[in-house]
Amino acid sequence: MITVWGRASSVNVMKVLWLLDELAIPFQRIDAGGAFGRTRDADYAAMNPNATVPTLVMPHGYTLWESHAILRYLCRTQPGGNAFYPEGPEARADAERWMDWTLASLNEPMRVIFWTLVRTPEAERDLPGAARARDAAERLWRVVDAQLAGRDFVAGRFGVADMALGGFLHRWFALPITRPDLPNLRAWYDRLLERTPYRTHVAVPLS
Repeated sequence: MITVWGRASSVNVMKVLWLLDELAIPFQRIDAGGAFGRTRDADYAAMNPNATVPTLVMPHGYTLWESHAILRYLCRTQPGGNAFYPEGPEARADAERWMDWTLASLNEPMRVIFWTLVRTPEAERDLPGAARARDAAERLWRVVDAQLAGRDFVAGRFGVADMALGGFLHRWFALPITRPDLPNLRAWYDRLLERTPYRTHVAVPLS
């Protein structure tokens, strides 16, 4: 059976669990990271020297870290994966562009907002820093809103681009912040909420 190491509250672990559930692949998840620790233990470091989550362990012993690499690998190797990962070079590049953009651009401001307002004690919060991050995130979500004009999903067809962004999307709507009216973004969020794996693994209470 496939094993996923990582706490369920990690936005990067969520992506992997979401895809596995979409593919109807049985898996086991082992808590690691955050309050659960373990990521600096020698046995974990042998699988993932970065002390991060998630780490994927396949039944034949192959291990892989980095959430987007895991998404690509599972789509390429598991039955039904092609439905979520386009075959054509241009369609695949479109999907991968948004996966890379998520990590290179959106990840940091969303991380700052989330950690400040959810995981930092109130007395220790850098609220001006969180406000700056919110402004930066809003500019980026406006880019996604424009991309979604005339599209149901980010790369046209539901797939890995949506999975890369979907965890941050839920946090954007769930965090106690002001948000502009971005109708395409909201409609996309509502479409994702129709998917049981998204509701199960991603659209959960913030912690």
